[in-house]
Amino acid sequence: MSETTRGSLRDHPTRAEEILAVGLRDEKRRQTRRHIAEVATGLFLERGFAQVTIAEVARTAEVSVNTVYTYFPSKEDLVFYPEEASAQRMVEMVRDRRTGESAAHAVLDALRGELRHGDRMVGLTQGFGRFLEMVRAEPTLAVRLDSIGREMVDRLAACLSAETGARADDPLPRLVSAQLGWVQEQLFREIGERTRAGQPPGTIAEAALALLDTVETLLAPRVLVYATR
Repeated sequence: MSETTRGSLRDHPTRAEEILAVGLRDEKRRQTRRHIAEVATGLFLERGFAQVTIAEVARTAEVSVNTVYTYFPSKEDLVFYPEEASAQRMVEMVRDRRTGESAAHAVLDALRGELRHGDRMVGLTQGFGRFLEMVRAEPTLAVRLDSIGREMVDRLAACLSAETGARADDPLPRLVSAQLGWVQEQLFREIGERTRAGQPPGTIAEAALALLDTVETLLAPRVLVYATR
């Protein structure tokens, strides 16, 4: 093999190197998106959503305005970005459930796991209570939050309907999904109120776990066993 051929082979990255490079780029994008969102949320909490401009977010995050829009097509997307406001949230909880586990127990177990691990997905972060207040006080954000909640229920209902082979006129997938959406709503309300009261994350998590235990007793047996895998 000539030196030219060897050099040509060395100049071409292997498949593993290409995959690694793509993974690093994706991670860099995730870090940039999270950084911009966290900077924006801090500004919104400090001064109010309506008072902060995209240009101010870009300047504070030390990126260009175009970069902000690349990751967040609208100002509302800075508050509800995909990693933490996914309408697929409950579907993902249910889709990976164990054999013998129902949809309701999959959601309850997933929420309990997030609480025990202090996951930011359930709001166990400083300022979560203020964040909820800001969202509810700003009409465009309140509408977006409600829309995400409805879409989450709709997607889970479609998932349950497909899994169980339910007829198009069967109300059970939608009703069960709505019940599980209500569970999440009550959980976040509890966490938000306790965060605003200044309680530490450990205390909040314990109270939230107790709330889930109580909520589980309120769910009808038919809901708790529906769509058992």
